[in-house]
Amino acid sequence: MFLLIFIFLFGCVMGSFYYVVGTRLPNHESLLKPRSHCTNCNHILKWYELIPIFSFLFLRGKCLHCKKKISKEYLIYEVLTGTLFLLSFLKYGFSYEFYVSLILASLVVLIFITDFKYMIILDSPLIISAILLFGLRFYYFGIVNALLNTLYGFITFLVMLFIGYIGTALFKREALGGGDIKFSFILGMALGFKYALMALVFSTFLALPYAVGSLLLKKDNEVPFGPFLVSSAFIIYFFLEKFKFVLYLFY
Repeated sequence: MFLLIFIFLFGCVMGSFYYVVGTRLPNHESLLKPRSHCTNCNHILKWYELIPIFSFLFLRGKCLHCKKKISKEYLIYEVLTGTLFLLSFLKYGFSYEFYVSLILASLVVLIFITDFKYMIILDSPLIISAILLFGLRFYYFGIVNALLNTLYGFITFLVMLFIGYIGTALFKREALGGGDIKFSFILGMALGFKYALMALVFSTFLALPYAVGSLLLKKDNEVPFGPFLVSSAFIIYFFLEKFKFVLYLFY
C-alpha cells in the first residue's frame, strides 16, 4: 500500500512539474527563474504552498496572500499524472512496459497542456522521450532491437509526413502541425509500426466529437490534434492485448 501511495504522489509531483514546463517553455520562460509564484501578486510560494493536491485543498484554491483563485488546472494535471502513473504500476509492476507507460503518460499530460493552451507540441519532451525509449529498448532487448524500433519510429514519421503533405495539398492549408508529425516518431518507437498506424486511425475517432463540438460552439477551425494522438497511443499501449485481437481480425 505504501508503494502505491508513493507512486501516486510521485506522479502528482511530476504532474506539477509538467504544468510548469508546459506553461513556461512555450512562452520562452526559464524553468528556474522566477521561482514558483502567484501570477497575480508575484508572491514567491513557500514549500508548504507547493505540495501537490494538499496545498490546493488546504488553501481552498486561493493564493495565501492576495486571495485570488488558483487555476484548477494545477490540481487536474497533478491528479491525472498521479492516476496514470499508478494505473501503469498496477498493470505492469516494475518492468519495461511500466517505464514505457510512464513516458507515454508524461507525454499525455505535457501535450494536453501545450497543445490545448498554445497549439504547440514542444520538441524537448519528444527528444527526451525518444532517447529514453531507445535506452530502455537497448537495456532490455539489445542494440539490434533498439535500432529496429527506431526504424519503426522513422517509418511512422514518414507516413505521417506524407499524410500531412497530402492533406495540405487537398485543403490548401496546413493539415497537420509539425509537432503532430514529430510525435509520430515516438508513436512508432513505443508501439511498433502496425499499432502506430492503428493509433493514427483511432485518434481521428477520438478527435471527431471535439472537432464537431468546436465548430458548432466556437466556429473555430483550429483543432489541436496532439492530445487525441497521444491519448490514442496511451490507450492502445495500455490495452494492447485487446487491440491485438482487433488487428488479428484484419489478417
